[in-house]
Amino acid sequence: MAQYLEVIEWLDDTGKEMVHRFEMGGEIKVGAQLVVQETQWAVFFRDGKALDVFGPGRHTLTTLNVPLLSKLINLPFGGTSPFRADVYYVNRKVFTDMKWGTKEPVLFRDTEFQMIRLRAFGKYAVRVAEPQLFIATYVGSAGVQDSDGVESYTKDMIVARLNDVLGENMKTILDLAKVYDELSEALKARVRDDFKKYGLELVDFLIGAITPPEEVQKVIDERSGMAAVGNMNTYMQFKAAKSMEEAAKNTSGGAAGGMGLGMGAGMGMMIPGMVGQAMAQAQQAASQQAAQVQGGGAGTSVLCAACGRPNAPGAKFCDACGKPLAAPGTVCPSCKTPNAPGAKFCGACGKPLAPATVTCPSCRTENLAGARFCSACGKPIAP
Repeated sequence: MAQYLEVIEWLDDTGKEMVHRFEMGGEIKVGAQLVVQETQWAVFFRDGKALDVFGPGRHTLTTLNVPLLSKLINLPFGGTSPFRADVYYVNRKVFTDMKWGTKEPVLFRDTEFQMIRLRAFGKYAVRVAEPQLFIATYVGSAGVQDSDGVESYTKDMIVARLNDVLGENMKTILDLAKVYDELSEALKARVRDDFKKYGLELVDFLIGAITPPEEVQKVIDERSGMAAVGNMNTYMQFKAAKSMEEAAKNTSGGAAGGMGLGMGAGMGMMIPGMVGQAMAQAQQAASQQAAQVQGGGAGTSVLCAACGRPNAPGAKFCDACGKPLAAPGTVCPSCKTPNAPGAKFCGACGKPLAPATVTCPSCRTENLAGARFCSACGKPIAP
């Protein structure tokens, strides 16, 4: 006795089936109930051709709501005889967390690093947009089609378009951080038609990362490190000082101590030039300060011979110890270089200096050279 189906329904417990062909355990009885869930389509096939597509809800299979069904029914029996047909349930939900990635690196012409190979990966989401087209072009006569099978094929389509998109939207991998969104949108637009011809819709598309080989990553790290260092001379001085400090701390001796001393000595070969340069700069600064403190002329400080404190120009007594200030140094008549008080020869050209002061024969007061009368007693000074 033939078994007649009165209720046709399918529920996916795995959550991964995109298409499921209902297993016919018997013949479908006219008037049977077809149950379609909110996230499903039900497609009737006969002899490889789609008859009708049913949306969500409960449907009674009659020749009224399925006009093509009359072709399957034995009309001589009054249109009530059972019939056989294939029923495909198509999942309408969006399948997320589908992954794509390059099996082998793709070649890219980089303006900074010339020709390099890049790896890329990400995620995307798809759903069935046209159930009849999807079954006819992709599923075929297969009883079940899950998302894994679709992912395996469609990710190859994405990778095939990747190199073109990279070449059109990016010049160097150093610009990756600012073009990720643009690359995602460009690649999504490029493969959208590839999905559409199979009745699929590409809902979302994301690029997780695009990475160069490890060797190129090391070069990028070195370049960024050099940029962070800035002044190389200052950096080398710092490294030399640190090496000598570490070598000085290593007092254990032996191989490790010898290695530390060797590194210190090696870096120490760079020290003389650095120290010499520093000493030259310090000497120049000291010379300028001495010229300002000891030099004569207007606007020059007067140095106290007793306590060494600089005093304002024209001061006669030290504002720190109160002692009389010595007369300013003698200016060389030949090269005009200021010299220290009491100097007999110029420190710059070596020529003899004229006496800076003259002693009063009456009161023994020191007066400026060339004075005719004593500033203390007023008596004439012998030439």
